[in-house]
Amino acid sequence: MKKQFSVVIAEDHTILREGLKSLLSSHPDLNVVGEAADGLEAIRSAQKHSPDLVLMDLSMPKMTGFSAIKEIKRANAQTKILAVTAHSAEEYILATFKAGADGYLLKDAHSDELLTAVRYVLEGRQYISPSISGTIIDKYLLGKESSGSESAWETLTQRERVIVKLIAEGYKNKEIADLLNIALSTVGTHRARIMQKLAVHNVAGLTALAVEKGLINR
Repeated sequence: MKKQFSVVIAEDHTILREGLKSLLSSHPDLNVVGEAADGLEAIRSAQKHSPDLVLMDLSMPKMTGFSAIKEIKRANAQTKILAVTAHSAEEYILATFKAGADGYLLKDAHSDELLTAVRYVLEGRQYISPSISGTIIDKYLLGKESSGSESAWETLTQRERVIVKLIAEGYKNKEIADLLNIALSTVGTHRARIMQKLAVHNVAGLTALAVEKGLINR
């Protein structure tokens, strides 16, 4: 009997999520066991189901795909993660693989390519959309990242980036503390440290930076 692989789909657009579910479910060896509309929900679903594969959008509410990938991999390194995203910029690709993803698929791909990517990743192979520049692929595979001084943004931890995103989305400190299950005072400490690192002094400045970095859409 052919092995059945469990899949969690993390995508905040309902129509896209349902489309992915319908496509995957039409193949008897692929079983969609969970769905998530934001990054935190993706982590919870992965913890609950321990799936073989997670399809992960990168731009989602509450927690970015980058951070969710890192947390899912930390909890279960055996879970394969295929990023499915509209972003083709080099910084997104490199950040996604650094977080621990096993594949990177652009959303303009045909359904046949999606299934190919899913198979590759489940077999333990790496998949990157052919339309992405070979130079970018080489940079990741060979570790040839751009040299130069570290930007202020790059000094932020994953947790700090999550908090930037939540602040930019309009969440208050108490709400952030509840979402991340941390103390209110810890949120305040993170917030002060973020402001200091980025030399930003108000929510408007943080929001503008979050938009620039693709954490939120405006």
